[in-house]
Amino acid sequence: MAKASLPQSPLAPKRLADLPPIEGARMAVTNSGTRYKGRPDLLLMSFAAGTVVAGLTTSSSMPGAPVEWCRRHLPKGKAAGLVVNAGNANVFTGRAGAEAVTAVAAAAARLLGCKSGEVMLASTGVIGQILPHVKIVEALTPLPGKLQADGWADAAEAIRTTDTFPKRATQSCAIAGQAVTINGIAKGSGMIAPDMATMLCFIATDAKLPPEILQVLLREANAESFNCLTVDGDTSTSDTVLLFATGQARHPKIDEVRDPRLKDFRDALFRLMADLAEQVARDGEGARKLVTVRVSGAATAKSARKIALTIANSPLVKTAIAGEDANWGRIVMAVGKSGEKADRDRLAIRIGGQLVTAKGMIHPDYDEARATAHLKESEIDIEVDVGVGRGRAKVWTCDLTHGYIDINADYRS
Repeated sequence: MAKASLPQSPLAPKRLADLPPIEGARMAVTNSGTRYKGRPDLLLMSFAAGTVVAGLTTSSSMPGAPVEWCRRHLPKGKAAGLVVNAGNANVFTGRAGAEAVTAVAAAAARLLGCKSGEVMLASTGVIGQILPHVKIVEALTPLPGKLQADGWADAAEAIRTTDTFPKRATQSCAIAGQAVTINGIAKGSGMIAPDMATMLCFIATDAKLPPEILQVLLREANAESFNCLTVDGDTSTSDTVLLFATGQARHPKIDEVRDPRLKDFRDALFRLMADLAEQVARDGEGARKLVTVRVSGAATAKSARKIALTIANSPLVKTAIAGEDANWGRIVMAVGKSGEKADRDRLAIRIGGQLVTAKGMIHPDYDEARATAHLKESEIDIEVDVGVGRGRAKVWTCDLTHGYIDINADYRS
């Protein structure tokens, strides 16, 4: 049986976003009886006719059955429903896993009056346990009568596993002067090191855009949001990000991804995904500090991102931050470890805005007491200029505490 809920992360936002209804999207939640008690763990979403979908899935070579289902049907670009269960990942379950997703999709399709390939699926939880899909199907049966447009808060709750708070975000924007809304929910706390997307994230908008354009916009926004996030260096087998567009907004038709009328929407999508990515970092398992790593002066943006992730994933850097030890030598180590081009004699490191190194050695005015004081704060800023080009990247992570061990050592008990 799953343990009781963990205490809320001290880094949780002071106020969670209130998500408005998205025209053409409705949702309902319930308890499936498959793992958790006393909380919803199953989400059904229904979308208006004509809804299109774009998506990204894990690069792991051990993907779960729901990931394979989405990969098979996403190219069609059509969606009528979404089913998400929490507590059982349906990963490494062989033929039984494939049979489970087929059965769940077919049941949801009957309930929603659509084709099974128009139902997207996602699961999160323990790996290697057979998904009791009969229970899932039974729990889904009454949900169509409970679908509501104002159900985003419940939906965010239902997809949680070790999350200590639900992740929600919303953005308003315009396309050709017409109002458009974007809502997103996410789950993620551990096993977070994106190499495509991360954890689970479901975004809906009333924009009227073709799936090909949605896919490009999602991939671009993902590259600078979820792909710039790490908690523990482990890429999940279940990572899925789905973007649904119901087409209910009243803006003119858009045929080109570089249409200037899409700029506001593109920026809003990035802001929403960056917001959710930061929330996941704030809820890193056992985390006590949100860490933002900025790298500049790299050969390329890709190089900068790799350097930043190497710093952010370093157990030595993360434990130094947890211990409030201004051991900047560990940052130097991580830059060198990345394998990316960097100029040792031009390397500049800043902690909390204070210059720590310059010209290949410690800066003469560096004040360690000031750096230590910054590390006692809950939000930590590390900046590194590697001195070889113009590439930049920003990455979110958290510290590594004993709480991470406690949570993961007991995860299945």
